[in-house]
Amino acid sequence: MSAAPAYSEDKGGSAGPGEPEYGHDPASGGIFSSDYKRHDDLKEMLDTNKDSLKLEAMKRIVAMIARGKNASDLFPAVVKNVACKNIEVKKLVYVYLVRYAEEQQDLALLSISTFQRGLKDPNQLIRASALRVLSSIRVPIIVPIMMLAIKEAASDMSPYVRKTAAHAIPKLYSLDSDQKDQLIEVIEKLLADKTTLVAGSVVMAFEEVCPERIDLIHKNYRKLCNLLIDVEEWGQVVIISMLTRYARTQFLSPTQNESLLEENPEKAFYGSEEDEAKGPGSEEAATAALPARKPYVMDPDHRLLLRNTKPLLQSRSAAVVMAVAQLYFHLAPKAEVGVIAKALVRLLRSHSEVQYVVLQNVATMSIKRRGMFEPYLKSFYIRSTDPTQIKILKLEVLTNLANETNIPTVLREFQTYIRSMDKDFVAATIQAIGRCATNIGRVRDTCLNGLVQLLSNRDELVVAESVVVIKKLLQMQPAQHGEIIKHLAKLTDNIQVPMARASILWLIGEYCEHVPKIAPDVLRKMAKSFTAEEDIVKLQVINLAAKLYLTNSKQTKLLTQYVLSLAKYDQNYDIRDRARFTRQLIVPSEQGGALSRHAKKLFLAPKPAPVLESSFKDRDHFQLGSLSHLLNAKATGYQELPDWPEEAPDPSVRNVEVPEWTKCSNREKRKEKEKPFYSDSEGESGPTESADSEPESESEPESKSSSESGSGESSSDSDNDEEDEEKGGGSESEQSDEEGEKKKTKKKKVPEGHREGSSSEEGSESSSSSSESEATSESEEEQAEPASWRKKTPPSSKSAPVAKEISLLDLEDFTPPSVQPVSPPMVVSTSLAADLEGLTLTDSALVPSLLSPVSSIGRQELLHRVAGEGLAVDYAFSRQPFSGDPHMVSIHIYFSNNSETPIKGLHVGTPKLPAGISIQEFPEIESLAPGESTTAVMGINFCDSTQAANFQLCTQTRQFYVSIQPPVGELMAPVFMSENEFKKEQGKLTGMNEITEKLTLPDTCRSDHVVVQKVTATANLGRVPCGTSDEYRFAGRTLTSGSLVLLTLHARPAGPAQLTVNSEKMVIGTMLVKDVIQALTQ
Repeated sequence: MSAAPAYSEDKGGSAGPGEPEYGHDPASGGIFSSDYKRHDDLKEMLDTNKDSLKLEAMKRIVAMIARGKNASDLFPAVVKNVACKNIEVKKLVYVYLVRYAEEQQDLALLSISTFQRGLKDPNQLIRASALRVLSSIRVPIIVPIMMLAIKEAASDMSPYVRKTAAHAIPKLYSLDSDQKDQLIEVIEKLLADKTTLVAGSVVMAFEEVCPERIDLIHKNYRKLCNLLIDVEEWGQVVIISMLTRYARTQFLSPTQNESLLEENPEKAFYGSEEDEAKGPGSEEAATAALPARKPYVMDPDHRLLLRNTKPLLQSRSAAVVMAVAQLYFHLAPKAEVGVIAKALVRLLRSHSEVQYVVLQNVATMSIKRRGMFEPYLKSFYIRSTDPTQIKILKLEVLTNLANETNIPTVLREFQTYIRSMDKDFVAATIQAIGRCATNIGRVRDTCLNGLVQLLSNRDELVVAESVVVIKKLLQMQPAQHGEIIKHLAKLTDNIQVPMARASILWLIGEYCEHVPKIAPDVLRKMAKSFTAEEDIVKLQVINLAAKLYLTNSKQTKLLTQYVLSLAKYDQNYDIRDRARFTRQLIVPSEQGGALSRHAKKLFLAPKPAPVLESSFKDRDHFQLGSLSHLLNAKATGYQELPDWPEEAPDPSVRNVEVPEWTKCSNREKRKEKEKPFYSDSEGESGPTESADSEPESESEPESKSSSESGSGESSSDSDNDEEDEEKGGGSESEQSDEEGEKKKTKKKKVPEGHREGSSSEEGSESSSSSSESEATSESEEEQAEPASWRKKTPPSSKSAPVAKEISLLDLEDFTPPSVQPVSPPMVVSTSLAADLEGLTLTDSALVPSLLSPVSSIGRQELLHRVAGEGLAVDYAFSRQPFSGDPHMVSIHIYFSNNSETPIKGLHVGTPKLPAGISIQEFPEIESLAPGESTTAVMGINFCDSTQAANFQLCTQTRQFYVSIQPPVGELMAPVFMSENEFKKEQGKLTGMNEITEKLTLPDTCRSDHVVVQKVTATANLGRVPCGTSDEYRFAGRTLTSGSLVLLTLHARPAGPAQLTVNSEKMVIGTMLVKDVIQALTQ
């Protein structure tokens, strides 16, 4: 038996063989036994020379700590092993010391030299653990040692050690705040770190030590935005929270012009679509207000933050999703905030604790941005399994979302909820019905009738709550509801809930003229039971008596005096005071009486109806997702969200200077090779943007950002180098463009704001973030000039010669039906013609390609003459509107009979087509003689996809299976618009709807004519006039859905060209980019 192991497997794992067990029960004998032999076996194992025994002992001790047992008496035995050579033992010793160093500070101080040696250990885990233990010893004496250790660790080769140094900073700061200046230097150094492991921890240290030092973030802002996607989840939460506050101090409010619009639409600088519809008056007003306010242009860095946080809405961590949601709510333009709704609704499938926090925030958001959550109304319906607090929050959201259209559905839901067994929830539902009735006048009577029916409910709480809500509703239109007041008066005998009784008495007193017979009787009953009533009811009885005395003193004079006498001797001083005050006011004495003349005015003054508001109405001044917002009270350590600045601070503070040594020739050569790779990974190309909405491509942003972070210091340096060089290049080209434009536009004056917009767009093409923000700003910007373009002017003598000069396509046979979504204008409007003259496009041969119905594909074989037994069939896309249906692609079918016998009854068999695709057959060809050819026209609706349409060509004797697959460029029709309209539409289609690629144009493809010819041959798009020589714009709409497709090509004289496609149809956009690049680079 003596050979039995010293460590028993039961709960008291440390008990020796001869010891009593240490139970959790205080009555067990363990607490009376002597403790001197406790853990002796572990101490012996720690004192041996065998590493295996030491390791076993440490594992047991750490297991004890994990189970919540106290192992502090082993501290001296464990601390001796800090110097152990075995790394595994050492790690576990450090784990133990981190836990108990704070409790056993004196003993830990004895080993401080060992910890300092540990800081020099070759193993990164030991170095980090030594620093962690050192920072856990909370003794002011060792502050200098800790400071030195943190400074050394901040320069360590291992990111894990640097991360630990960042964790140690707040500990040292809480121990000695005088070290702040030195710690800020370390924070500044660590903020410049390029690894994702350190980023979250150092931002946490920054928030704890010096959140006011916003200047430390400037240089690291872009890096933090780009690293964000690869930081661990808790780091992401901290960084997003910090960047939210940073953005509020550095950028202008994206909603400033929207609020201006709401306040005074006539004076607003930006026109919305509704304003356009109002006609010329609003446009003139917009023109008048032009100098009043600068147009809002989103800072590229602001756009960068929004773009890089958007993919995190798909994070598995609820905290990260919530952080991104609050960032978008506080920082994004109104039009873009909607993206967070779906992510927040997804979180409602999580645990009830997560639901509670999310619903608190949704309730606040739904007050200001109701439209955002309206599509997800059903997600807020209440389940019977929901806890009460979740039910009440969902009710809050449902009430906020209720409007004229969905109120019938919402009220039906509420009707069901009233039958619930949960009384608190029922009470909240009745209040919600009251709020709906207040907010939506159309259903007020319905709600009131429903609440009156509830008065006959068996449950007293339901009745009481209904009375309180009815009282508030009746105040809105009391004259119409005398019957309801009578009905309530009868309930005074049955309802015992004080608040409900008080509400009924107040109603009867306030509207006593509507119930002149019942009111005195109610007072009589109340006088009887006065002494037994609650204080709140007694006060209302006094009020009722006073009002009736003033309006009906004959019947109620004695009753009033009786009630006032009872109240005079009540135990509650409030009631005694009220009675004395009322008596003096309504019963004038000989001495006083000045006030009593105005008693009626005082008691029976018309009172405004109460406004039933959401309890979340004013919560948005707290940052969403914070504890303060949850509690609706300022929590300790909460930092207020700063207000937006009036003037934008200098954005150049975020530009990073490139060190001289990086500018060597080899570096430049290598950078030239890598340029397209980096521009893609910066998030400029399609996949990154589409990742926001398509789950299949989720891995792409991850690989993108990991390549960014993994490339180390050199890659990010070269990135910055590129940015600076491109900015320089941009400014030079901007100057030359402006000079060129001055020469070109002698006849026509371009508005100043317009020229600035286009030049700034050219200057910032090369950097991804700035190009996107320019597009956004242009979308919102509306110049005064397009007003004239939009007005359809009748063809005048001036416009006719211009149309001839342009030599447009003969439009006589080109008569589209009225439904046609993409009908080209019959005559170019005068202002547009003047525009085309002023812009002096390079050569007139360019313009016919605007409408030329020439496809690059030409005729293609549909059926070979051998397979068709002498019948050969070709087809071509005609690019003309199909007369039968404007949504169809018009296809010319060419038949030729190469056999020696006539072919009879040529027609299309019943096709089996995929969903959405439809065919308009050509009329049957009765007979085709040998050697004869004929042409037919058929229409196919491809439903905006490049899916093949499979059908049968039938003759009297045979059936041939054929297939037509359209290239993406044939799925659209050209649209003609002005430059400003193009910019405006392009601004609406940014983010996921924008695909940008870089390409190198061959020398043969440098002339305007060739570029336009190749683009229009590849895709059926119309040319849009453009003010710059090296930029080409084309526009079209998809035939089925009418979605805009906008194509922009920047063909720079030096360096790669840039092709941008903006379209809601991301698949079409991606395919179009590939086809156009292929056509241009061949």
